[in-house]
Amino acid sequence: MEYVKFSLLFIFSHVVAYTFAGVIALKVSKEIYENKSRHCDFLRDMSNKEESMYVSKCFLPAQILRGFLMSIVLLPILNSLLELSFVLQVTFFCSLMFIYTHISAVSPFIDNIEGFVYFKKQYIKKNIIVKFQFEMVMYSILFSLFLGILLRITY
Repeated sequence: MEYVKFSLLFIFSHVVAYTFAGVIALKVSKEIYENKSRHCDFLRDMSNKEESMYVSKCFLPAQILRGFLMSIVLLPILNSLLELSFVLQVTFFCSLMFIYTHISAVSPFIDNIEGFVYFKKQYIKKNIIVKFQFEMVMYSILFSLFLGILLRITY
């Protein structure tokens, strides 16, 4: 039962933090996600109603699945995680999300290590990298705070 509870808390924290960070990022990064001249022309165009509706339809199930998969990887060390102080839990989860799911991710993107290796120079732009990093830092901090607080309240 503890594993189910942890996974549900993890999924909830991920979905809420990811949604919040994404909404804020979209507001300040429209040139990345919208219109034909957007920087990330390989992503769906959020100004296109059909593409935006597709993202809206798939967003929640995809994030629930991501949260679940990330949570089950941590189940073998759950007891050790629960023994950490709040500050160490938040630091661990923040680092885990920022470093493992973003900076060191195997899939290349324009603001991670693999992206710097594989992306064409036209996609590697400082102002775009800063905007993506802002979103990921915000997500990582929010996620780790939400999960840390929920673990303190629940366990």
